[in-house]
Amino acid sequence: MTSAFKDQVLAGKTAFVAGASSGINLGIAQHFARAGAKIALISRSHEKITAAAKTISDEGFEAIGMAADVRDFNSVDTAMKQANDRFGNFDIVISGAAGNFVAPALGMSSNGFKTVVDIDLIGTFNVLRASFQYLTRPGASLISITAPQAVNPSLFQAHVCAAKAGINMLTKCLAMEWGPAGVRVNAISPGPIADTEGMARLAPTPEMEKAIKSRIALRDYGTKTDIGDMALFLSTDNAKYITGTIVDCDGGSKLGDAGTDALGEFK
Repeated sequence: MTSAFKDQVLAGKTAFVAGASSGINLGIAQHFARAGAKIALISRSHEKITAAAKTISDEGFEAIGMAADVRDFNSVDTAMKQANDRFGNFDIVISGAAGNFVAPALGMSSNGFKTVVDIDLIGTFNVLRASFQYLTRPGASLISITAPQAVNPSLFQAHVCAAKAGINMLTKCLAMEWGPAGVRVNAISPGPIADTEGMARLAPTPEMEKAIKSRIALRDYGTKTDIGDMALFLSTDNAKYITGTIVDCDGGSKLGDAGTDALGEFK
């Protein structure tokens, strides 16, 4: 069994994580389990989400995995009711289901554009909206996973830029509407994160990976633990006065190309 955090900061709490069959979202779920939370996971594939939940239960923590498509509100609501029946109200909700592919706008079908918007933006709305009746109020923390494309126009990413920009604004609007109920709504914008499907697609060769790292201020990819730590902070009382905020956890990649060695001889 992997050791849990010495300080079980999420003991007695429940976290619902959408899009958690792999990658950043599963990493957050595993991080939260080690901090003491009971974990409910959803993803479209029953086989994959069952395997994901098993990675948590095999460490001795409580977790259930349910198949649900974030594009279908009723599917999400059904899974949430099942999780609520087992674990009680949700203290934390993570909405991170996402889709992406590289294509110019003229090489993209309307259906391709719609698919990404449906998964990322509509899916985020469905998860957050469906969760409200199951939340611990006051005190719940809702976190969406956005991306730098929300604010940085990117070639061949029109669909993702549009969807993630929508997530950022949805985050701020819900923070305003749900704040009076004691519900905080924030988003995390990860930079390049190691050992994820997204970076494997964007930088499939060592040469491409080196080129990307050379343009990041901190000169390296982040880790799933980096994102897990940020999500953990936003889910504790340490962040009790933070809402409507998009938190960049990206090594400075949002700053633009930092390829020039400005320190020179002063390093």
